[in-house]
Amino acid sequence: MSTLQSLLKQADDKLARLQHFREWDNESIRRAINVEYTYESNRIEGNTLTLRETDLVIHKGLTIGGKPLVEHLEAINHYEAVEFVRDWVQGKEPFNQFALLSLHGLILRSIDKQYAGRYRDIPVTISGSRHVPPQPWQVEKLMEDYFLFYQEQREQLHPVILAAEMHERLVTIHPFVDGNGRTARLVMNLVLMQHGFPLAIFHGDNEARLAYYDALEKCNVEEDKADFHQLVAAQVVEALSQRLRLVEA
Repeated sequence: MSTLQSLLKQADDKLARLQHFREWDNESIRRAINVEYTYESNRIEGNTLTLRETDLVIHKGLTIGGKPLVEHLEAINHYEAVEFVRDWVQGKEPFNQFALLSLHGLILRSIDKQYAGRYRDIPVTISGSRHVPPQPWQVEKLMEDYFLFYQEQREQLHPVILAAEMHERLVTIHPFVDGNGRTARLVMNLVLMQHGFPLAIFHGDNEARLAYYDALEKCNVEEDKADFHQLVAAQVVEALSQRLRLVEA
């Protein structure tokens, strides 16, 4: 059995165990996980707020001295975007363009009024990457294909692989001027949560961030998705293990 297949089996087995517990996703747990996820996802993109500062900004409305306003907005916006994902999943609607643009609109709310919630109409580059995103005139058709892939594969692929694909394909197209990574990670979790999985977190420390970017670069430049699929599966298993530790203690 390959490492990926082993991780997928672990994910399925742990999810089955977790679903025996009715209160595995209560309000207290959700609130803590939402803050941690917001902190880590923003940290990947260079936000310098600590976990404690992120919580204070979101729940106490505090201003952290010496930290730029945009970092406060990123924390508040991302937390609300996570809540949007949870609400969307509860509504049992399939993922679609409205959900995607709504998520992105929240991520860049009050940060980039021109491009929040809309596809880019200018070329972009990715700092530190050899991948060259498609030209703006290609984006609309590529996004049509993106949602067609979702419709065709959402009942065919293992949910973890589907989530990984929806993440990777979005950042490869890079349809937005900014906020592509945070939006893609939210989309990944939307797909996972639609299938009963808990919210999975990519960590923002240097080693984890490098592994994440290297796996995506391999997808983009070498068209080899194995490392990224395995990385996503590992984070899902970690999220499941964390929840099981809480409820089985």
